[in-house]
Formats: sequence, C-alpha cells, structure tokens
Amino acid sequence: MILSSVSTPLLGLVDTAVVGHLDEPRYLAAVAAGATLFSVLFMGLNFLRMGTTGVTAQAFGAGHGDGVRQALGQALAMALLLALAMIALQAWILDLGLAALGPAPEVAALAGEYFRIRIWSAPASLANFVLIGWLLGMQNARGPLVLVLVTNLVNVVLSVSFVTGLGLQVRGVALATLLAELAGLAVGAVFVAQELARCPGRWQPAWLGELRSYRRLAGINADLLLRTLSLMFVFAFITARGARDGAVVLATNALLLNFQYFTSYALDGIAHAAEALVGKAVGAADRAGLLQVVARGLRWSLLLAGAFTLAYSLCGGLIIDALTGIEAIRAAARDYLPWLALLPLVSAWSFLYDGVFVGATWSAQMRQVMMASAALVFLPAWYLAQPLGNHALWLAFTAFMAARGIGMHLWFRRLAGRSASGTG
Repeated sequence: MILSSVSTPLLGLVDTAVVGHLDEPRYLAAVAAGATLFSVLFMGLNFLRMGTTGVTAQAFGAGHGDGVRQALGQALAMALLLALAMIALQAWILDLGLAALGPAPEVAALAGEYFRIRIWSAPASLANFVLIGWLLGMQNARGPLVLVLVTNLVNVVLSVSFVTGLGLQVRGVALATLLAELAGLAVGAVFVAQELARCPGRWQPAWLGELRSYRRLAGINADLLLRTLSLMFVFAFITARGARDGAVVLATNALLLNFQYFTSYALDGIAHAAEALVGKAVGAADRAGLLQVVARGLRWSLLLAGAFTLAYSLCGGLIIDALTGIEAIRAAARDYLPWLALLPLVSAWSFLYDGVFVGATWSAQMRQVMMASAALVFLPAWYLAQPLGNHALWLAFTAFMAARGIGMHLWFRRLAGRSASGTG
C-alpha cells in the first residue's frame, strides 16, 4: 500500500517538473490553478473510495458475499451520476473556480484550457476511486498498486511526449492525465473480476434501484464529503492567497505542496492498510485486532515520518532544483522549506487515524474533527500571523495538521473506551 500510495504524487511531481522547466512561470502557475480545481472536485469526491473501503471491508470480515457486491454496484452507480453532473456543469464550475482562485488573466486562460480537457476524465477518475476502495476492502493491495502504477506510468510517458515532444504545454499535461485515467480503469476492472470470481455471492439488481438500500452508504459518504471539502478548502485557500501575491508565490506554494503530497501519500499507504484491517476486524467483532492495528500503524507512521523529515532537511534544496529551473521560485521555496521538513512528524497522527476511522466507518467523528480544525485553528492562525507574509500560510497549515491529529486521537480513545465497556 505504501508503494501504491507514493506513486500517486509522482504524477504531480512529473507534471510540475515538465512545465516547471518551460521558459515562463505562467505555465506552472496555470497547472497549479487547474490542478487545484480538480483537487477540490476529484479529491472532494474521494469519499467514493473511503466509504467503499469501510463498507466492503466490514462485509468481507463478516463473510457476506452479497454485501461486497452491493457495495461495489451502489458505489459505481453514485460515481457515474456524479461524473455526468460534473461534465454537464463544467462551464459553471470553471467560472466559479477561477473566480475563487483569482489568478492573473494569462494564467486563467491557460488554466481554462487544462480544465476543459481534463474534465472528461471524470467518469474514469471517479470509477477508479470506487475500484481502489473496493479492492482494499477485499484485502487486495496488489490490485490498487498495479492500477495506480499503470495510471502514473502512462501519465509520465504521455506528459513528457505531449509537452516536450509535441509542444502542447498545458494542454498536453491535461490530455496525458485523461488518457492515463482510462488506462487505470481498464486495469482495475480486471482485478475486480478476479476478486468476484473468488468470492461466492449473488448480484441483486434491485439494490441499484431502491433508494432505501443506499441509506448507509449515502450517510457515510455525506460525512466524508464534508470532511474532504473542509480539507480541500484549506489547500485551495493556500493556492488562492498565493495567487493574490503573484505568479511566483503561487508557483512556489504549488511546488512546495508536492513535498506534503508525497509525504501524505506515503503515510496513507499505512493508513489504507489500516482501513482494510480495521474494517475486517470490526466486521468480525475482533476488538483486540482493532487495537493491534492502531498501535502498529502509529509506530510505523512515526518511523516513516521521521525519515521524511530527515530527507527534506538534508536534500530539500536539491529536490527544489530538480523541480524547477526558475531562480526566483527556487529562492522563494528555500525560505519556506523548514515548514515542509517539520510537517511529516506533525501530520503522521492524522493520516493514520483517517485510515482507522474509515475502516470503522466512524465518518461523523472524522467530519467533526476536520471541520473544527479548519474553522477554529487554520483560519484564526493565518489571520493572526498575517504580518509574517506567506509564512503565515505555512504556520497555519502546520497548526491545522496538529489539531487534526490531536482531535482524532482523543475521539479514538473515547470510542475505544465505549467499546471496551460494551456501550459502543
């Protein structure tokens, strides 16, 4: 799962490196703005993966073959409807997104080109969320690894070919991502078919038409949607504030966020494994197994986070130079690098507990912690620290990640205590 997860931010790193070595910062700024819109859209809808994992893992742990099929069919139906809605509303979404980000006119025009191409990847992107979540719930880590690796490798090859070979610039990045998502969907479908063949059970078409049968999945997904939108608000806020300070600051923050994305996806590998194992333990009513997963997950998360902190402290400047040849961005990124070196140890707790809460389907508690951390910690911290300039954003983000970890740790102790006393 770690290998699967860390391959995902490589997609963003390659895109950043490809356009970061073009002769003008507006290309990197445009990709940053366009990618932020899709982060809010696609990652905002990542509840399709998280909700599917928890429900599927619990059905798997209980030995319910019909239940795992119901989780797959209903999640795919929801994904298709949401993707069609995004395509139908694309003009409105683009106008609203650019108005919120407020980039310079030349950056906005390029970001619009990126958006209008990549939006057609919505059906494949959302279906891939479901397939990855379902395979994880079925305790299959190899399928998501192959799916993500194929997607990212195709994206790498096509991004380099389209941008540097054909000179398509921002359009080439978007087109490469679209085709890569379709390749990943084909691979995921093969693994799903194999899992269904190994798991006895029956399809019941009535599941797809009865709204009542969606009640549990819809409730979990609604909580996860609000939770994820709160997280993406924080990232969008960082991008929007950077855009108001000019293309160099916008591009610098976008480049540095790749450090955090890479860390988060690596630590999410442990969290995703925890989702599957926690869900299986909950489905089998194995409380001892649940506690063991959490204890081991925290230990491994902190060890991996410490390795990232050391690597960024020693080699962060070299990574920045590899991602961009623009001296103004290189110099600015080095000023904020200490925040990125600190963040792995601060973030490790919240990433692991995300996986635990998803597997246990404690979605309401996840939502409460995330929304409170964004509204009561991130925004006040940024507002009070504004005299520090762009450092205020990174200070506020660090405080936000710390608040998430503390809040979820306290919730877990309370929920585990209820379970121990037989009241939860």
